[in-house]
Amino acid sequence: MSIKSLIQAEFNLSSNITYLNHAAVAPWPNSTTKVITDFAHENNIYGATYYPKWNKVEQSLRQNLAELINAQSSDDIALVKNTSEALSMVAYGLEWKTNDNIVISDEEFPSNRIVWESLADKQVNVKQVSLNSTPEDALIAACDSNTRLLAISSTQYSSGITLDLVKLGQACKDKGILFCVDAIQTIGALQFDVQKIQADFVMADGHKWMLAPEGLALFYSSSNIRSQLKLNEFGWHMVEDLYNFTSKDWIAASTGRRFECGSPNMLAIHGLNASVRLLLEIGMDKVEKHLLERIQYFFELLNKNQDVRIVTPQKEGQFAGIINFYHIERDNNALFEHLWSNKVICAQRGKGIRFSPHFYTDLDSIKAATELLK
Repeated sequence: MSIKSLIQAEFNLSSNITYLNHAAVAPWPNSTTKVITDFAHENNIYGATYYPKWNKVEQSLRQNLAELINAQSSDDIALVKNTSEALSMVAYGLEWKTNDNIVISDEEFPSNRIVWESLADKQVNVKQVSLNSTPEDALIAACDSNTRLLAISSTQYSSGITLDLVKLGQACKDKGILFCVDAIQTIGALQFDVQKIQADFVMADGHKWMLAPEGLALFYSSSNIRSQLKLNEFGWHMVEDLYNFTSKDWIAASTGRRFECGSPNMLAIHGLNASVRLLLEIGMDKVEKHLLERIQYFFELLNKNQDVRIVTPQKEGQFAGIINFYHIERDNNALFEHLWSNKVICAQRGKGIRFSPHFYTDLDSIKAATELLK
């Protein structure tokens, strides 16, 4: 099936709206909606009769996520509630020393800032770096002999700036610094390779670019660092001998499942598995190509409007699926209300308006949205 035919088969957003808000919460594809509906119906009629089959879906999801991010094994994947939970597992799993510091940017979403600031009582310092024209160099330069961790968003939620994670990962390895990537604004939008970037930890919710329900996220931990994280959540699901309920002895699982303390979110598992399977079927190279074409089309149209200023870097490799802009003559709040009143679903972030299309977004709707700015 061609990508055009697949888009027609999978996405049937209302013709009354222009949806440019995938960086917040994405609509579900038709196949994902069907899987979730079928799961709900099965549960309604049969209860947990088919739980063994559901467990196979869970294992399929781990394998598909591993393929999506090029993890060495599905054992490297944990299924957790959200990005914030995964970040907290890193923050409160590492053994910190007085005067250790963590380097982040000054543009981070609160999830990737508050969690590190909460370590202040352990005398851990947070260094916030301004992302200039060479953001990777700025981050690397801020790392010193006391830097224990570099924690960065692969794509910044507001400005949309996308970082060279390969360069950052290599710098961390050279300096003996742990590398933690909040990839919620990249996985599902661009090709992503945890081995290539040499990440120690990667986390991302499924409800944005992966086109799945809220309430489920992937947490990747490299096999050589995983056991160094002290566990702070315990329960039946995180033990090695998973279904031996009568045993009085237990050890934590050696796989990513060690971070999953209780019962899995089976409804979201079914949904995320369907969406990730769709992305893999299309091919992330094609998804990335189509998405970047749409962002470049936005650049082209917005640059023709003399009253618009684009915040997002326009240099190849420095943007993903987010474009942030403002109007020099219009109040930002009024502009946002104007767009929403015309059914352009977008967001206010930072100093401007954030548009975030996906690979399937219709080019005519992109043009129509930019016409409203006149």
